[in-house]
Amino acid sequence: MNFRQLDLNLLRVLCAVYRLGSVTEAGQELALSQPATSNALARLRNVFEDDLFVRSPRGLHPTRKAQRIVPAVIEHLHRLEATVSSAEAFEPASSVNHWRLSLSDLGEMMFLPPLAQALRSQSPGSHVSNVAVAAAQVRAALDSHEIDLAIGILDARRGSIASELLFQEYFVAISANAWRPLGWRSGNQLNARQLAAASLAVASPAATFHGSVDLMLNRLQLEERIVLRARHYGALPELVTRTDLLAIVPLMYANSLAPRYDVRIWELPKHGSRYDVCMLWQQSANHDVAHAWLRGVVRNLFQRTPISATRKLKP
Repeated sequence: MNFRQLDLNLLRVLCAVYRLGSVTEAGQELALSQPATSNALARLRNVFEDDLFVRSPRGLHPTRKAQRIVPAVIEHLHRLEATVSSAEAFEPASSVNHWRLSLSDLGEMMFLPPLAQALRSQSPGSHVSNVAVAAAQVRAALDSHEIDLAIGILDARRGSIASELLFQEYFVAISANAWRPLGWRSGNQLNARQLAAASLAVASPAATFHGSVDLMLNRLQLEERIVLRARHYGALPELVTRTDLLAIVPLMYANSLAPRYDVRIWELPKHGSRYDVCMLWQQSANHDVAHAWLRGVVRNLFQRTPISATRKLKP
């Protein structure tokens, strides 16, 4: 049997002739001419190395091989049609999907809870896993479909990867609420001299570290002021409230801590470039309705206007 000669159109002809017992009626149902239908049947006979149908007083009668094969083919074609139809008519409330995301440890804290809440509400059959691919491997993981979507400060400059800006971020400092910088009088702005006199704590997640904080501190010539490196951002609030350390964190994270911890947020001098926080996906998913829906959920939850227009710093 030569499977290379077997295509979907031939299988549709096979099933139609089996059901109707007539080449003419099968062609009419499939909008094919009688010669085209007869040619398809001849190709099927060649592929299966069997007559498939023989004439009888009641029309074409399936051979023993056709009787074994065609019911299974009909079942699989129905399943294929149902799968394609369900993909085109995606219903979040009744769908079952397993979404594989790549979020850093900070991204997991900031993005996963609201995303999980939205999915549980809108698509309770959905499952979510955070694969947390290393930043340098995100594009390869998207290309190989190891992950469906990545969110973070990520470089999307590659032809097979699509990206969308969610918001821009920059870094601030957090300290215990009672901590005060050298020569402080009022306000929440640190100058270069005050920052250079402080003892700094930073987070450097091993799996997803992209070095943004280190690059900023390097520009400010403050690397030697780092006295503590944590593996996870989650440790920093307790560290600063129990010590005299000043932790460098993204603004979004700092604002989320203020209602829950006795911390103060400080603007940094020359905090430098703002960082684009994007979602990335493989371009082959551009027109997948389920994936487009997921991107819409992420967009609605996290996309905001540029930081210059919505700058928010809590005392």
